[in-house]
Amino acid sequence: MVTAATTSAPLIEKHTIGYVPPEDRHGKTRDLFTLWFGGNIAPLPIVTGALGVQMFHLNLVWGIVAILVGHLVGGVLMALHSAQGPQMGIPQMIQSRAQFGSLGALLVVLIAGIMYIGFFASNIVLAGKSLHGVVDSVPVPVGIVIGALGSGIIGIIGYRFIHVLNRIGTWVLGAGIVLGFGYIFTHVQTADFLTRGSFNISGWLATVSLAALWQIAFAPYVSDYSRYLPANVPVAATFWTTYLGTVLGSSLSFIFGAVAVLATPVGMDTMDAVKLATGSIGPLMLVLFLLSVISHNALNLYGAVLSLITLVQTFAYRWIPTAKSRAILSIIILAACCFAAVGASANFIGHFVDMVLVLLVVLVPWTAINLIDFYAIHKGQYDINSIFKVDGGIYGRYNPQALLAYAIGIAVQIPFMNTPLYVGPISEHINGADLSWLVGLIITSPLYYWLANRDTAYKRRLSTGKLANSL
Repeated sequence: MVTAATTSAPLIEKHTIGYVPPEDRHGKTRDLFTLWFGGNIAPLPIVTGALGVQMFHLNLVWGIVAILVGHLVGGVLMALHSAQGPQMGIPQMIQSRAQFGSLGALLVVLIAGIMYIGFFASNIVLAGKSLHGVVDSVPVPVGIVIGALGSGIIGIIGYRFIHVLNRIGTWVLGAGIVLGFGYIFTHVQTADFLTRGSFNISGWLATVSLAALWQIAFAPYVSDYSRYLPANVPVAATFWTTYLGTVLGSSLSFIFGAVAVLATPVGMDTMDAVKLATGSIGPLMLVLFLLSVISHNALNLYGAVLSLITLVQTFAYRWIPTAKSRAILSIIILAACCFAAVGASANFIGHFVDMVLVLLVVLVPWTAINLIDFYAIHKGQYDINSIFKVDGGIYGRYNPQALLAYAIGIAVQIPFMNTPLYVGPISEHINGADLSWLVGLIITSPLYYWLANRDTAYKRRLSTGKLANSL
């Protein structure tokens, strides 16, 4: 479905966290497929996917099975968030005020912002290393700055440009990764390509979790990129185009990382393994991945900026942020991340994995509450004006039911956690596999549904005077 605004939408996005009115809606649901497919053909998912065979010592077959299971499961949650965008017309994190209250939502907004700043910093390190791999004379720190500036320009221009680049990237990167697979499979350099590693339950579960968490990590900003679609776009269409794009793109990248590592000698850095495994087309692959990481990283900067604007606007409720505000904040975050990334580039993947594992423990209950509230309780019907009021309007400053479910959702994960800060007893018993995300989803979802319905029934009885008669 396309509106008249499709051809008249400005190149530089004028909206920030505000509601997108019908006259500014544009685009097609197929844009969501290209966004999430093209965006996931990138170095960071390749490096992450390689961990299944590098860190968890699975062989190729079991590594691929774990990757597919994780993405197929996690992608459901991610795509359900995407389907919220056209219905509400506002960014993902500010929607949280409808579940947690205007002040109660601050914690999850802050956590999401920190996580995407971390993603941005990790990706510019990969951009720097990729550029150095293509042009040896460019030092990694210089490459980091160049990568950050490229992503910054795309992020500042905003929504429409991000979608355009990923439509192009889908065809170019899709063809590139298929070509890369073909070259690796016909030029395998190791005798143990299919036999290196073996099945072990802890490693398999850890790889499933890593793939699922990759998808769940998109949840705090996925509907930011569907909110401009017309409000009458079917939920199913938004869901399936997002789901197919993100699962297919990320699965290909994860598997590509595992294949490249197994096709080269043990102990190589993943991107070095990619360059070696792809031989004569290695430089071309690195150029494609460099362009991909610059383009995709704009999403992380964009999401981080919207989260920061949401935080500030909670207190400065009369402030109406503009494109200029978004540009200034983008530059500030970009500069800070460049400084941090240059210092952390030596061990960026370790820092990245550590950060994501810690932050996702507190984001998983949020995603459960947000989805249950949208699909099962409010059924997509919200008072948008209340979401932007300083007192939360009909949603209030705090929602005790959501905050209670959120706290319990975090607490029940603790025995199953495996993070740099803490390893739970159950995780330790199963050789370090982290199943906290699954437990958090299973417990938080029905708990919040029960608490919210119980509260709704209470308010209904109170409004009709039945509560007073029963006391």
